[in-house]
Amino acid sequence: MARVYLSLGSNQEPHRYLRAALDELRARFGDIDVSPAYRSAAVGFDGADFINLAVGLDTDLTPNALNDWLHALEDRHGRRRDVPRYADRTLDVDIVLYDDLVAQGPGHLDIPRKELKHAFVLKPIADIAPDLRHPVSGRSMAELWAAFPVESEPLTVERL
Repeated sequence: MARVYLSLGSNQEPHRYLRAALDELRARFGDIDVSPAYRSAAVGFDGADFINLAVGLDTDLTPNALNDWLHALEDRHGRRRDVPRYADRTLDVDIVLYDDLVAQGPGHLDIPRKELKHAFVLKPIADIAPDLRHPVSGRSMAELWAAFPVESEPLTVERL
């Protein structure tokens, strides 16, 4: 079994879509660790605020198979793929870390996910796995968050 950390985000009916995604993740993977949710400004385009959170889970799926399953999850919840990549979305679920793997593959598979440099991905993972080490830098999520310039990407805790 691999330990995986996912980033989930939405800026279209986020409470609805994030709760639905968490329900499906629990149904498929059993017990999951869920971070607090955070509201933040859209990154890379002009759009409504996003609500983001992180999930830690154990899986026997390969990274590619998990990525395919997550894309199907997004699609079931109205994710459009006929629009620019950086656009409003009902649901965005990415594999951020998969054990200590460093890999790239089809379907925008990029482990560790480069968005880990953003507060909306790093803070939720640091909340649920502060001692987890980045597979390239070797620094813990808590260390990475402590060094983060929080004023550059403000986050607000959001109740789901």
